[in-house]
Amino acid sequence: DANESKLDLDIDWPGVFKHAQAISKTNPFWNELSGSNPFVHDIAASNRNENNKRLSILKEKPYLFSKISSNRDSLDSSGDELDIDCLLRKTSARRSGRSKSVSDFLDIVDNRRSNPHKTAPQKTTASDMTWLQTDREAYKMAWLSHRQLTRSCLDLEAMSHSPGWAQTQATDIHVVCKLNHEGGSVQLPDSDINIHVPVGHVLPGEFQEVGLKAILNPPLSCNNELSSTVSPLIELTLSNLNTSKAIFLEVKVAAKVKNDPLSQVMSDIVCFFSLNKEGPFKKLENCYIYQDTIQVKLTDLSHVMYAVIAIQASKIQPPATNVWDYVHRTVSVGIYGPKYIHPSFTAVFTVFGHNYIPGKLTICDIKKGGKSMPPVVFQLWGKHTFLLEKPQDLNISLVSCDPDFQVKMEDQSKNIKKEELKSGEMVRQQFLFSMLGCREMHFFVFLVQIKILKSSQVTQFHVTTPDPAPKLSGIINRPKRLQNRKEIKSAPWLLIPTIKYPKFQDKTLSFNTYGVALKTVLRQNKIDYLLEYFKGDTIALLGEDKVKAIGQTKMKEWYVGVLRRKIGLVHCKNVKVISKEQAMDTADSELTTRNLVEQIALPFKKLTYIYSVVLSTVSESVYDWRALAEVLGYSHMSLDDFNEAHIDKESERVAHVVKKMKQDCHANKKKRLFLYDLIVALLKIDCQGLVARLTQDTIILTSAVKLGKSWRELAEKLARLTKQQIEAYEVPHQGKNGAVALEMMWKPAYDFLYTWAAHYGDGYRDVLQDLQSALDKMKNPVTKEWRELTGALILVNCMEVLRASAFSKREEE
Repeated sequence: DANESKLDLDIDWPGVFKHAQAISKTNPFWNELSGSNPFVHDIAASNRNENNKRLSILKEKPYLFSKISSNRDSLDSSGDELDIDCLLRKTSARRSGRSKSVSDFLDIVDNRRSNPHKTAPQKTTASDMTWLQTDREAYKMAWLSHRQLTRSCLDLEAMSHSPGWAQTQATDIHVVCKLNHEGGSVQLPDSDINIHVPVGHVLPGEFQEVGLKAILNPPLSCNNELSSTVSPLIELTLSNLNTSKAIFLEVKVAAKVKNDPLSQVMSDIVCFFSLNKEGPFKKLENCYIYQDTIQVKLTDLSHVMYAVIAIQASKIQPPATNVWDYVHRTVSVGIYGPKYIHPSFTAVFTVFGHNYIPGKLTICDIKKGGKSMPPVVFQLWGKHTFLLEKPQDLNISLVSCDPDFQVKMEDQSKNIKKEELKSGEMVRQQFLFSMLGCREMHFFVFLVQIKILKSSQVTQFHVTTPDPAPKLSGIINRPKRLQNRKEIKSAPWLLIPTIKYPKFQDKTLSFNTYGVALKTVLRQNKIDYLLEYFKGDTIALLGEDKVKAIGQTKMKEWYVGVLRRKIGLVHCKNVKVISKEQAMDTADSELTTRNLVEQIALPFKKLTYIYSVVLSTVSESVYDWRALAEVLGYSHMSLDDFNEAHIDKESERVAHVVKKMKQDCHANKKKRLFLYDLIVALLKIDCQGLVARLTQDTIILTSAVKLGKSWRELAEKLARLTKQQIEAYEVPHQGKNGAVALEMMWKPAYDFLYTWAAHYGDGYRDVLQDLQSALDKMKNPVTKEWRELTGALILVNCMEVLRASAFSKREEE
């Protein structure tokens, strides 16, 4: 396994920017803003007190932003804690503070060099790092590559009117891992590109640093009539050439040779290799191919190497016209846009000649008002893959599904030429969205259609935009946030009444990874949601995400697994993870999607809920009463069953269906449980965002009830609340004797947990995991007996698997 991972340049950044700690004494934002800033409070806390690992983000001060800087030259060179008062000084009447560039920041650095007595001296870690001080351009590039301006230090209200160009951050997807004599594997994040280093590759006591980087545009020389690349250009770097064993490159590619004899004879998946980025490239012989994966043995090692996977044909024999005719080729599409949406913004449609779609992309040719903009880092909003049998002209159109937004008329439809696809390079088309009128900004859904010209084939998928830029007032005025809590996004179609809910499919789940039990675990005292197994059992793993939870005695890390039709947690150290191909007997770990839904909803049989809250939440969020009625077993219902009070609005019809179900559950308590049946139904129409919201709400309420007066201990652990702050939560609920009755203690506990959870925004997984960890660490953990929070963590970790298996990938007509 990788022992150490770091990004880009091999530089000790804390050392290079070490003077930041000295500057923090004079920076007015450091002690105040950082202390309450949810992005940087950990850094600020560690500088103030090494033992204080986490400061509460509930301790905001209403007068926080009214303090004025007294030292106008203070500057933290990391760029995260810049003295804004200094940056916004009026150097020019035409330049607003919002448009300050990196050059302006560097001018301030120069200004400080000419006044050395004002600041602490900068220390570097080694003499060879002095180029960062002397070479202005090197300093600028290093700063740009590694740091980003923290939005929380700027006026977000003002920035929300700009198209979101304010972030500068690392854009190359690059990983560096340090491996010892034991070897290990290095994976490029979010990709199917791996380097495997065998045991004994380097001598005992020595180390090998392996760097992996994906260059999105492949070499032109590898794309022609006889050859077409199906992976990015992979840059591989090694620090140590004193090696005794070869290493292996493993890549999953976006193509498969057709089964017909001609294709099998005429073409092959190959690896081209070079020591230079521009080539020349030679074909490597040591390749092993299974299905869509190629493994290449690299023996001719150098400090820097380049490899790319391609389909190569020996010759083109009619009826084939080029190498594409010999393969089934998948085309990958990514939709990119700014981090936050604005009244006017650009979305970029990108076609890749491989199946690697990065999470961030630098766009260099954005135009605004007829002028070219500087390079911008765009975020991945959505992706899709489809089969394209040969290079063909494509027509791309983006259509807003929300009447508040529209695509600029001339941008509504664009073409991509087949010659562009044959080149293997990234192809991009820009679409400008704008808001109609002066309505409230909100995220929305748009439809992407890809038509193959001269053919009737159409591929389409939906994309949900991110939220608008947050407003500064929303950070300071916390009480308002509690009434209008941010909605956790549901599946895209949940937001559009005109689009049908998908059809739930009861079929066997497909697993990618399995675990072989290394020991037998049978518990005398049975524990809910924890699996029992015998040594040698093959356990299907629902992903490789880990859950932190207490076992019999201590905190452990667990995988979510399936064994003998039961879903539960298995201790990570008790299983050896293997791939689907390596699993021998998987009969004991089979499971259907219907069984999955019914099991992951089990915690809701024991969770406490407020009926009126559940009713209003569901009726506001479900847009088709018929879809809900059908999965609840009321497919016979028609509009005639509604009285006049419920006929007008869809939300009232949904509420009527939920009320009818509640009555039926009350009449037949032995067979039906209201909340459990409702969650199962919502999962069956893919309302995962709504289920996540209900899960968080009910877990918080049940936790408050279970805690009682011990909520005070939890408040100290979670948010470092003082006795005075704890009392402030209890005052509104005190009786006539000035104390909170024991049966009413859940109310201040609920107020605290709700306020604490609101700071996570839509990060409901983090809320549940952090709450589980904090409860497990209490003196007398309530989670020893009450395991439903563990069940809720299993639920949220199974949602992606459920969506992938139970719902058709094609949009239903």
